[in-house]
Amino acid sequence: MTTAVLDVVVPVHNEQHTVAACVRRLHQHLVATFPYPFRITVADNASTDATAQVATDLAGELAGVTVVRVAQKGRGRALKEVWLASDAPVLAYMDVDLSTDLDALWPLVAPLMSGHSDLAIGSRLARGARVVRGPRREVISRSYNLLLRGLLRARFSDAQCGFKAIRGDVAAELLPLVEDTSWFFDTELLVLAERSGLRIHEVPVDWFDDPDSRVDVVATALDDLRGVRRLRRALARDEVPVRDIGRRIGRRETTVGLRQQLARFATVGVASTVLHLGLFAVLNARFASAQLANLAALLAATVVNTALNRRWTFEVRGGGAAAAARHQAQGLAVFALTGLFTAGALGLEQQLVTDPSTRTQTLVVAAATAGSTVARFVAMRTWMFRPPSGGVEAPAGDSSQAQAHGIRQATESPTSEPVAS
Repeated sequence: MTTAVLDVVVPVHNEQHTVAACVRRLHQHLVATFPYPFRITVADNASTDATAQVATDLAGELAGVTVVRVAQKGRGRALKEVWLASDAPVLAYMDVDLSTDLDALWPLVAPLMSGHSDLAIGSRLARGARVVRGPRREVISRSYNLLLRGLLRARFSDAQCGFKAIRGDVAAELLPLVEDTSWFFDTELLVLAERSGLRIHEVPVDWFDDPDSRVDVVATALDDLRGVRRLRRALARDEVPVRDIGRRIGRRETTVGLRQQLARFATVGVASTVLHLGLFAVLNARFASAQLANLAALLAATVVNTALNRRWTFEVRGGGAAAAARHQAQGLAVFALTGLFTAGALGLEQQLVTDPSTRTQTLVVAAATAGSTVARFVAMRTWMFRPPSGGVEAPAGDSSQAQAHGIRQATESPTSEPVAS
């Protein structure tokens, strides 16, 4: 049996009057324009009318059309279930109203088939798109996408256009992390893809608003806002392993380079020094001993220094409180050793030079401090915050190349007919 190269999912709920026309039109378009084996999967999520029966009858009539019944309602739930079960290397979906012109389907999936991109989205807001819809939906859509840029640092232009595609291997990585089962599903998937360093291809589309659409725009917008808050909190708390996915299949380096680490380390060093001096000035006025005030200020500055370098300089994520406490203990140990190095250098200078001048002592302390700073950075990079080794990781892009090779093998099939249902 020929494996489908493309699996187009059409999620439906109570669409008995529209599903047949949609599937026939989509099937005709694919037969005429898509030269490789394909499948159309009607994902019926908890319809209470005759949608499932209409779709089943259609599957018996048209080659390459299948029906999947999902017990619970939810577009995101239906897509997640069908995509995870599909054997096609390229997965897509579109809304049953076919508001997006189907001429954009080939430009949507071609970059995924070639390995150029990992996901592809139809965009009503990209340059070159032609959109016909009312001002209310236009304002809500643009406002929502601006909100995503501000709160989730999204760079894609249109989160909610019902016209998207994803490579099968990427779907297997990302879909288990997507929690939403309804309309926020698209946004969550795209944000996780971006944070994982994956490439999203945007296709400007021709889109015509369906006047019979039953989507409650206000209720959907409120659900989306709740989803934004949940996802933003989860990402801030490092509860989503996007960096791990990025290391496996991402297209950009997800770890900070040496030059950037040095710049951040220097910035943290300046900030912690200012904190140290400020705390010392405050505590010295309260403590009877300047040494005690300096020790307390130094300890506080060291804890802050370690925390900032952990989080920002070396971007350590996860591990919980135990890992953070271990790193703090290591930071204090490293600081104590480098402090002893500075004191030892000054003591040695006093042994070698009789009555050293202030200038000489200052130079010795400066040199020792510089040496201890370098030693602290090396210790953090190679010991404290060294990323765990789990074998040799494939360079970014290898996954996409392997996937493209698999697609090429599938497209070498002698038949270009749709996969039989």
